[in-house]
Amino acid sequence: MFSFTTIEAYHRFLADNPEGCQIAVGHYLSRIEENKHLGAFLEVFAEEALERARLLDEKRMAGKAPGKLHGVVISLKDVISYKGHRLSAASKILAGFTSIYNATVVEKLLGEDAILIGRNNCDEFAMGSTNENSAYGPVLNARDTSRVPGGSSGGSAVAVQAGLVMASLGSDTGGSVRQPADFCGILGLKPTYGRVSRYGLIAYASSFDQIGIFGLTVPDIARVLEVIAGPDEFDSTVAEQPVPVLELGKEGLHKKYRIAYFKEAMTHPGLDPEIGATILGRLEEWRAAGHTVEALDFELFDYIAPAYYVLTTAEASSNLARFDGVRYGYRTGEEDLDLTTFYKRTRSKGFGREVKRRILLGTFVLSAGYSDAYFTKAQQVRKLLMDHTNLIFKDFDVLILPTFPSTAFRLAENMSDPIAMYLADIYTVYANLTGIPGISLPLFTHTNGMPFGMQAMTSRFNELSLLQFSRLMMQQ
Repeated sequence: MFSFTTIEAYHRFLADNPEGCQIAVGHYLSRIEENKHLGAFLEVFAEEALERARLLDEKRMAGKAPGKLHGVVISLKDVISYKGHRLSAASKILAGFTSIYNATVVEKLLGEDAILIGRNNCDEFAMGSTNENSAYGPVLNARDTSRVPGGSSGGSAVAVQAGLVMASLGSDTGGSVRQPADFCGILGLKPTYGRVSRYGLIAYASSFDQIGIFGLTVPDIARVLEVIAGPDEFDSTVAEQPVPVLELGKEGLHKKYRIAYFKEAMTHPGLDPEIGATILGRLEEWRAAGHTVEALDFELFDYIAPAYYVLTTAEASSNLARFDGVRYGYRTGEEDLDLTTFYKRTRSKGFGREVKRRILLGTFVLSAGYSDAYFTKAQQVRKLLMDHTNLIFKDFDVLILPTFPSTAFRLAENMSDPIAMYLADIYTVYANLTGIPGISLPLFTHTNGMPFGMQAMTSRFNELSLLQFSRLMMQQ
């Protein structure tokens, strides 16, 4: 019987099995069918995945050099373009739309022999923290199906959590990879802004969005990142600097790190006391092991979430203006409407409640008379946060925060209070505002039986150090 532990072990399995890729794909197709009640997949590319597996087996048996992700079964969040396949952002407004080109990350995955097995459910246009905002129904947490998996990349997280794929890609605008990873008890990495091309990613907030990775082990995350990262002529925001070889050598396991955390984060009234006490206890263990651990006063902490939601909703109101029903996707079936009424009715019926709420918020903060009071001030806060962050990483290697204030909550538990949900993002949005890389590490289990993690961050483009630290933490 096939079982997956790591990509490295899987490649050893392939070396001894001429039809290994086909065995793996068959296994995952069965797993997906058995767990379709979780709602993790909107579409499965069954025949295509089996055919690609057959071709990869033939390639390997012919003695041709395999790619870095040879035969690795991966799924994509439904905001990443895959040519010839449906792409909806889990929204009615894009019903029936088929992508006409590949995202850069898809090109790179295919170029290294990965197998793409399907597209994952998510919150509509990546807006949400529960994966209950999808036009196609919620995703359920495989650990406890009465609870949410987190969002917006909940389907991608559950696909890895439930053993439906080896790894998956999501997008992270304010924690949409790290928070569902935390709720599902797996690893979730948001790279530095500009490390991975956004070409082919449906935009929510363009200066925040970043494609991220879900996996079971740090070396697997590193391998996928090494493949999808790097310069891209189709995305001017991608860094031109080459991607370092992300080899996680043993030297990182013996390094003594300089670790910081924010006092305000660990004493915040919204933080579950058990989560706070557990993380502080782990920090004390690291101090006893010889690492430097220091609490920092961070006077800007209470400004993080408000600045984030002003800026992202403003960008969303601009980005989502293109979805109007004229050229593609859903349109109202009513006849003889003037253009303005046509736009209003198509967008009112095509977009879900949360998306419309954020478009309206964004339009408000950009409107005449309010732009200086909200949008400009938020930009100033963002600049201050980036300056403070640069100073922090002159003295410290790693910054530690909780990933989320609580463990996974129950379905529909928080849907009636959007403001509370927005404020709950206080720990994850910081990395998106400042552009630094962050990872959620699945280290703990709550007394309620649900997993929870801890978030680690490093300076911009320092993913190697972040992954080395993460590997050390996961081995302790």
